[in-house]
Amino acid sequence: MTRDEFLQAAIACAESLGDHHRRTPKQRLQEIADSPYAEHARDHYGSGGFVTVLEAEIAELFGKEAAVVMPSGTMAQQIALRIWADRAGNRTVAFHPTCHLEKHEHMAYRELHGLEAILLGESDRLFTLAELEATKSYSSLLVELPQREIGGQLPSWEELSAILSLAHKSGAKTHVDGARLWECQPFYAKPYREIVADFDSVYVSFYKVLGGLPGAALAGPADFIAEARIWMRRHGGNLANMFPIAISAKAGMDSKLPRISKYVAKASEVARLLNALPGIRTVPVEPPTNMMHVYFDASAAAMMDAVGDVAAREKCLLFSWFAEAPSGCRTELWIGDAGLDLSTERVGKLLSQMRIVP
Repeated sequence: MTRDEFLQAAIACAESLGDHHRRTPKQRLQEIADSPYAEHARDHYGSGGFVTVLEAEIAELFGKEAAVVMPSGTMAQQIALRIWADRAGNRTVAFHPTCHLEKHEHMAYRELHGLEAILLGESDRLFTLAELEATKSYSSLLVELPQREIGGQLPSWEELSAILSLAHKSGAKTHVDGARLWECQPFYAKPYREIVADFDSVYVSFYKVLGGLPGAALAGPADFIAEARIWMRRHGGNLANMFPIAISAKAGMDSKLPRISKYVAKASEVARLLNALPGIRTVPVEPPTNMMHVYFDASAAAMMDAVGDVAAREKCLLFSWFAEAPSGCRTELWIGDAGLDLSTERVGKLLSQMRIVP
């Protein structure tokens, strides 16, 4: 099956194991127009209207003094690390080798802000307290919760607390890359404000599990957020109107946050089904959140054939892409509304229909 044939089979599917249900641009825009939050006055360059309302709610939710809505997490995190570096007079920051700033932003933290990075640990696992202890002189520590590039792994609460305490003792600030922070709550079994209480600044995404339009929020001390607003302007991110971002984000919070624990429970069920099949394993074996990486003892082309055949026959897409990996290939799976609406029995039957040829 060619890539184009696979895409056509995927597009024709009415169901999918991962993600939320597909919505057209018209449907997404209509949801914003029909929202009761659209009754607010529009903001003016991010000030006033529902944007200000949402910022106050985000700040309260995370127990921080203030928050600001931004167009992207890429912008929010560069700004956060720049501010902490400027205040410390130290251009060095510390984060994991698979950090988004390192892998996906063309080294913008260095090219735009003159920051230098200490990479903590190995790329296939979480960094440890001992590895942080061996690290000296950094202005801020970025911790991603959960760690997307290694399958959504999370440190234990005890390990996380010890890491943040050590960073603060060294005089550094701590920042959480919370692109998928919403999904951590069932694992830690604590309110969001407790999960991030020891972080000096917090970033969260609006478009991932919340299913909102692209956008983000950055939360922290009031003077930090005031400075972040200036940097957002410098980055060209202070858009004339930001109400569509805020309205869709709040709609996602209302509809998706109450279902997070169900997504996580379903991911655990799916992982057990996958790990019971020959030639398939998940990382992690027991997902702490609603996401995982899935490894196959077959090539990407072979898996495209296997999954494409099921999609064409059953009109259900199990996995949407494959990348070559040692001894086979891998993909990423996260459970949202679409997967939640598939019974575990049906998922098991669909997975068993994959004819994997090594």
